[in-house]
Amino acid sequence: EVQLLESGGGLVQPGGSLRLSCETSGFPLKSYSMSWVRQVPGKGLEWVATITTSTYTTYSPPVKGRFTISRDDAKSTVYLQLNNLKTDDTAMYYCKRTAVTERGRGTQVTVSS
Repeated sequence: EVQLLESGGGLVQPGGSLRLSCETSGFPLKSYSMSWVRQVPGKGLEWVATITTSTYTTYSPPVKGRFTISRDDAKSTVYLQLNNLKTDDTAMYYCKRTAVTERGRGTQVTVSS
């Protein structure tokens, strides 16, 4: 059974940082490109970042330079470091295999003063 368990979200002030984790199981992480996406209630999914099996990374323009995606295949975990957070970053964050629709339950990030 494929499982994706996101964690690390929370309430943070503008300019703050968080580190999200996505623990995976049920598939060989080293064989998959992984992505983080986010969603605000009432809006569609927004792609945030992708890391390939060769650790090539790409980012959406709103987060480029502030967020960093990484992976530890030995720990079956994907990470998203969020720095210099803005109120517009408030959303539920999900990890997923890039080419697969299925995602985890998500972790809430709220940026507010």
